Amino acid sequence: MADGGAYVVPARAGDGWLEEPRLTDSRVTPAAAEAFGRALAVTHAAGAPAFGCAPPGWDGRTQMGRSNIRLRPHAFESGTPRRWGEFYAADRIAPYIRPGRDAGTLSAADAVLLERVCERLVDGDFDSEQPELTRRAAAGRGAAVAVARTHGDLWTGNVMWVPAAEVAAWAPAAAGRGPRREDAEAETVPTVSATATTGNERRRNRGEEDTVGVLIDPLAQGAHAETDLAALGVFGQPYLERIVAAYNEVSPLADGWRERVGLHQLHLLMIHVFLFGGGYGPQAVSVARRYA
Repeated sequence: MADGGAYVVPARAGDGWLEEPRLTDSRVTPAAAEAFGRALAVTHAAGAPAFGCAPPGWDGRTQMGRSNIRLRPHAFESGTPRRWGEFYAADRIAPYIRPGRDAGTLSAADAVLLERVCERLVDGDFDSEQPELTRRAAAGRGAAVAVARTHGDLWTGNVMWVPAAEVAAWAPAAAGRGPRREDAEAETVPTVSATATTGNERRRNRGEEDTVGVLIDPLAQGAHAETDLAALGVFGQPYLERIVAAYNEVSPLADGWRERVGLHQLHLLMIHVFLFGGGYGPQAVSVARRYA
């Protein structure tokens, strides 16, 4: 957040308790959507050591419902980091194929189709570059593979649109502002001191609207930035096109990103195949058929 990334609700946790500030659910506006897109690009560019990597200090154990999601330790295994397709197939698609078939949500033919998608992922058929900010930041760190720092479960319900005044007590002054303009030859965005201005003054300095997007309930991990953006569209996000356009303006997406949206949505769909069955099986298979 201190570098202009998206607002992320702070949390304190202990044995059997979790505490977060209360947020008032408001309504997304076009300007708030665009600001969120620009800020999300900065969050992704913060990077991670490897695909599927848990944040520092986290042992990687987590769940989405009753589904165990595998996250790697922060210090990934020595050797060449996995490519995105290898990670996505092995950790995000394949684990749900057999349970879906055993439950009757997926047919034998469906399972074969999904396995073919996994084969193509492993072969690298769908590997693509990260957005520009993420790619440049990774190069600056000397990373062998560009990996985005992602929310990891970014369906529309995990973005709360709240009054800007509510974040003033805990968010750094630069939060939500998007990337600094350091590449524009000495043109930089000054940092506003959180202690020197009131919440209203800070919002005026940022040019913000009265509503901001706040990320909640993250499954934070190293992944491809396109997966976060694609997840927003699975259950419908108002002004999604403005979020993506603003993101693409400050951190251009790799060519062909529109054709990969369904592929990047497939993990979220397969989670729902596992958790709920029903119509999610045919929906996941319909998407997978495009990439088999």
